[in-house]
Amino acid sequence: MIKLKSRWFAKWAKKNNIKDSDLVITIGNLKQNKSTVNLGSNLYKVRIAKPSRGKSGGHRTLVVHMQGNRAIYIYGFSKNEKDNLSKDELKDFRELSKTLSKITIKEIDKVVANKIYFRLEE
Repeated sequence: MIKLKSRWFAKWAKKNNIKDSDLVITIGNLKQNKSTVNLGSNLYKVRIAKPSRGKSGGHRTLVVHMQGNRAIYIYGFSKNEKDNLSKDELKDFRELSKTLSKITIKEIDKVVANKIYFRLEE
């Protein structure tokens, strides 16, 4: 399975002390439908616990997920920063998800080489 994070998401995760190992665990939760909301178009909102606050007061991440194929983290926010996505944000992220769901392995290698997306370190 291909596991990636966008450049924006990588910066956000670093700022919030979220490690790649946490993201890999979260992908496992996604596969089991734990702490996960299906937003349509292969886009999922997945909770990640914040140290000492648990998942309910923690972070929310948006992941493009195709079963057994790829998981791409594209956005994240803390629950204390905003409650949820706006309708326009959700629409835009669904469109991005549709695009990312269609890209080929060759295109993935290219965006990784150009440092637009990064592979998760397991």
